[in-house]
Amino acid sequence: MADERAPEQVDRLGAEWEKHRPAVFGVAYRLLGSVADAEDVAQDVWLRAAGSDLHDVEDLRAWLVTVAARRSYDILKSARVRRESYVGPWLPEPLLTGPDAAEPVLVDDSVSTAMLLVMEELTPPERVAFVLHDVFDLEFARIAEVLDVSPPAARQLASRARRRVAKAKESTPRVSKAERERVLATFRAAYESGDLAGLVKLLDPDAIYVTDGGGKVSAARKLIHGGERIAEVMVRVGRQWSLDHIDLVEVGGELSLVCHREGRVYSVDTVQIADGRITAYRRVINPDKLSRF
Repeated sequence: MADERAPEQVDRLGAEWEKHRPAVFGVAYRLLGSVADAEDVAQDVWLRAAGSDLHDVEDLRAWLVTVAARRSYDILKSARVRRESYVGPWLPEPLLTGPDAAEPVLVDDSVSTAMLLVMEELTPPERVAFVLHDVFDLEFARIAEVLDVSPPAARQLASRARRRVAKAKESTPRVSKAERERVLATFRAAYESGDLAGLVKLLDPDAIYVTDGGGKVSAARKLIHGGERIAEVMVRVGRQWSLDHIDLVEVGGELSLVCHREGRVYSVDTVQIADGRITAYRRVINPDKLSRF
């Protein structure tokens, strides 16, 4: 019986997969902050779907997203342990979006570096409930199945996460695309020319600078605080790196800086901006997180 159903099932899945794959990848990336892990989850979901009887599945997108969430939830719980032994600060793996992305990506503010870091502060159940309900609009009955809790408990988890996310958003005002482009273009010019005063002018006095090298390359293992101090460090690092060029590229739905050195991407830098100044500068230089650029 199963063998007779397989061709029809694979045909249906093949016809629908490309349409739903962005959602499958999207839920995994938002839960894990890792492009590599999200791609693995998407592959696992495809294999699970190809080997399952989908005749009675009315909402294939919801079914696929639920399977992806369940697998991601398992990984997320073990990832918390791995992060404790991570060398230096951990930042999400940058996700290329916009016209430069190789594949379609579902983009909203939940894929930005800042929001992924906010979600890192949630418990795994809170994060799953929030992403599945608030981003992917899944009903609480499905979310409860993923988390092995009751629907009211799933609703409570999402509500608690929503409050924490909303509170974090209050301190990170939205910036227009034009303003972000203006600040980053001006910052790039100052960085490339080693203009210390120009960098200081663009950095908030209370700004933070975070580098993720993962122990693979030389990187600061603690946060650096203060606009002047950050500018000094960046000027010094800029001289040491001797970059080929810096591009403005959409990463995580926001314009960011991609630094090239010796013919390859050497860092991906995302920023938070408020009142025309950079309040947080986050630089990923771990080569394992840059292999897809």
